[in-house]
Amino acid sequence: MGGGRRKNEGIIRAAWRRLITESIERSEQDSLKHMTRRSSSFDGKVVVVCVVAAVNLAVLNYFGMSNRIGWAVQQVSGLLGWVGWPEGGVRLVDWLLEGSRSRLCGLFFWAASCVTMYFVVPALVIKLGFRQSLGEYGLKLRGGLRHLKIYLVLFAIVLPAVVVVSFSENFQEQYPFYQDYRANRIPAGFLYWELAYAVQFFALEFFFRGFLVHGLKHRLGFYSVLVMVVPYCMIHFGKPFPETLASIVAGLVLGLLSLRTGTIWPGFLIHVSVAWSMDLAALVQKGLLF
Repeated sequence: MGGGRRKNEGIIRAAWRRLITESIERSEQDSLKHMTRRSSSFDGKVVVVCVVAAVNLAVLNYFGMSNRIGWAVQQVSGLLGWVGWPEGGVRLVDWLLEGSRSRLCGLFFWAASCVTMYFVVPALVIKLGFRQSLGEYGLKLRGGLRHLKIYLVLFAIVLPAVVVVSFSENFQEQYPFYQDYRANRIPAGFLYWELAYAVQFFALEFFFRGFLVHGLKHRLGFYSVLVMVVPYCMIHFGKPFPETLASIVAGLVLGLLSLRTGTIWPGFLIHVSVAWSMDLAALVQKGLLF
């Protein structure tokens, strides 16, 4: 029995070294090599990545949240009136802001804002500013599936925790974001929202585990993951406290794995799986599924 435990401990230590320790050492060595090749200590790329990240997060917080759809629609409506089509603005307001669809439209507005700030803007910076491929920032497919079992193990660890926290009232009030159930029936709008939710997570993974981690690793090495975790934790402010704390652990783990594998795809899959599980668990607790 003691031999079996020592064997398991050896497996865990080997996995830790291969996935964590070696990743840190390799990223630090690559960063050191980069620094020795430079003739100047100033790194404009680091400045651009950090400034773009800060501006994008600020714009998203002040103008891209679901409760800002009214302001956005009013701006578009005013523009339609300015070009000579005021009735178009009135119809737009009626269609998006009136009735039961307003909540869903607000969520779609937030998802679209996330895709714009988390993916479109950084992708343009990478392609037009840095003249690099998006594959260098985590979008490559090669090598991702090879590490998929790691993410499956992580999901198996997280799922019981999701079930446990789903019993709390705070969790049930927060999730799902889509709340229009119409007499305890889940409409098609819920499915549309879950698809948009998944696309939003792709953009989020690209921004944090792609743009920030791979955009800073050449200078900061492993510490690019720590830099990424700070704003990633902060975007969870307002959610249940345990979830905010868990985001620190999740950010570190997914950041390290992205640094190790060079791809964000398995991380995206685990993130979506956990998010969908949280929504389903909340629905079960509310008696809307069973």
